[in-house]
Amino acid sequence: MTFDQYGDPDVLSLTEQPDPKVGPGEVLIEARAASVNPVDWKIVSGGLDGMMDVRFPAVPGWDVAGVVVAVGPDTPEWSVGDEVMAYARKDYVHGGTFAEKVTAPARTVGRKPESLSWAEAASVPLAGLTALQVLDGLDVDESTTVLIHGGGGGVGSFGIQIARARGARVIATASSGQHDRLRALGAEPVEYGEGLVDAVRALASDGVDAVADFVGGVVEQTTAVLADGGRHASVADPSAVEAGGAWRWVRPAADDLERLAALVDAGHLTVDVEEIFQLEDAAAAFARSQEGHVHGKLAISISE
Repeated sequence: MTFDQYGDPDVLSLTEQPDPKVGPGEVLIEARAASVNPVDWKIVSGGLDGMMDVRFPAVPGWDVAGVVVAVGPDTPEWSVGDEVMAYARKDYVHGGTFAEKVTAPARTVGRKPESLSWAEAASVPLAGLTALQVLDGLDVDESTTVLIHGGGGGVGSFGIQIARARGARVIATASSGQHDRLRALGAEPVEYGEGLVDAVRALASDGVDAVADFVGGVVEQTTAVLADGGRHASVADPSAVEAGGAWRWVRPAADDLERLAALVDAGHLTVDVEEIFQLEDAAAAFARSQEGHVHGKLAISISE
């Protein structure tokens, strides 16, 4: 699936491309599934043009799960036949994961948990790493009460489960229709929007120790519910820095993928795939993501 100019999802087209070369420090993955993240359609639209180079024709996508079919000359940690998942982000956009074969730097690759389907495994890397690394930066542990903005989304649902696995108390925002789902994940749900501050303060009268923002546009509400000395971070709003917090951008990290796999194996982390699209329907998957009301993850089946 490629695009040769910026635009709406309909610029994507199914094309034949040569197999990618496998360089030093890389593995070649025969993709079984990928997943869609908002950053994918933002790249296709040109929204990240000021940050990342794009080499047309480009294949979008950073999440993948599949089987290693070749390794670079200095990649002893992986062997042909290994089942893996990866946040296969490179330094520029060209050979992404919405393809039958994709190269991934070894530093971006982790093992696929046996209990997950290909679509579930492909849905873990970017969203799971985002949640994990934000919670790491906030020092969330058993002594923490944390508020998660966007608990119903893919990143938020991972964040709830990771925080609960650490013993933290979790309050999470979502629409009322998602509250039962959030309770099942271990969170205390509150409605987002007007009345949020009062709702959180009703649950934590002294404020929360940490806030993880996975939606953006909530800095004022975040600072209003923080306890004295509380900390906050956002993946969607750089202005969090001006309010004393942090702005986080997820990094590929093989070790962190292994930590996520361990949580899956221990039964602490489940993956909610809302819908699976075929590769030729990637444009429809992008459009679905753009609607902004996805609960869980959208996956792309490639060769399951």
